[in-house]
Amino acid sequence: MSEHVAADHEGLRIAVVIVTYNSAAVIGDCLASLPAGAHGARLTSVVVADNASADDSVAIAERAAGEGLPVRVVQVGRNAGYAAAINAGVAALDLGALDAVMVLNPDCRVRPGTVTTLAQALGPAGRGITAPKLVNPDGSLQHSLHRTPAIFRALVTGLIGGGRAGRIGTLGEMSTDPRDYDGPQGAVWPWATGAAMMISVRALREVGPWDESFFLYSEETEYALRAADKGWTLWYEPSAMVEHIGGDSGTSPALAALLVVNKVRLFRKRRGALPAVPYYLAVILGESLRAVAGRRTSRACVAALLRPSRVRMP
Repeated sequence: MSEHVAADHEGLRIAVVIVTYNSAAVIGDCLASLPAGAHGARLTSVVVADNASADDSVAIAERAAGEGLPVRVVQVGRNAGYAAAINAGVAALDLGALDAVMVLNPDCRVRPGTVTTLAQALGPAGRGITAPKLVNPDGSLQHSLHRTPAIFRALVTGLIGGGRAGRIGTLGEMSTDPRDYDGPQGAVWPWATGAAMMISVRALREVGPWDESFFLYSEETEYALRAADKGWTLWYEPSAMVEHIGGDSGTSPALAALLVVNKVRLFRKRRGALPAVPYYLAVILGESLRAVAGRRTSRACVAALLRPSRVRMP
């Protein structure tokens, strides 16, 4: 038996934590995809951690429970953010009765066998997190693999754009090279988009709670990098696929501003105040260039970077 998961895959004990906030339009499909997604394993619990939704998110989750899915709703009590809701969901679980916990956005639909495959991939010693291949609703690839934030990467991205930088060697923080997404890889990508990830119980216990100071964005970055600090590697498993709607940060000025401010905050938290200055300047340079070119989200990002205390939570 592995020190992380049971050798008998049929005996894998998995829980799923889904964070909802006015997610009625998507949570039903997410929940409906889980039985096939966890085929071959034991889906012991599905915790829906609700951030005080004002729509029918909770009612839809409770209806799924009545239809046989092991769903429990945990009321966070307020819109506390993604990390806080994950912590509330994990706190409701009996980790001693589990091998792994999957964290999932409500706008995700898991493909058959994906939950089981991700849990199986945690088997080798040292793997703490497994990440699936994310695809858009039309089936196209969604870029989700990221390198460690660095000053030179922020500068190159600012000058030539993230899409172009991500295709040139290791210049970009996010890989946009489709070849990087073809095969399974471990200890290559320090973090992956947090819309869907599987975490071993041992890693959960050792790494500790998610950082609730990140209301939205960069919380998965912080968690994965902190896990790496403790010796846990992230494994990318493309045979596990998750359809993720997502995309709001690319169109919403408020969300784009929050994303970029949290990115700078995280760099400062991990590297210190002095290295954070050139990183901040590189980020604001890139956003300023795009703001001048007329990008509305970049104008919001520049304003937020100049006055981060004015950034409002969604």
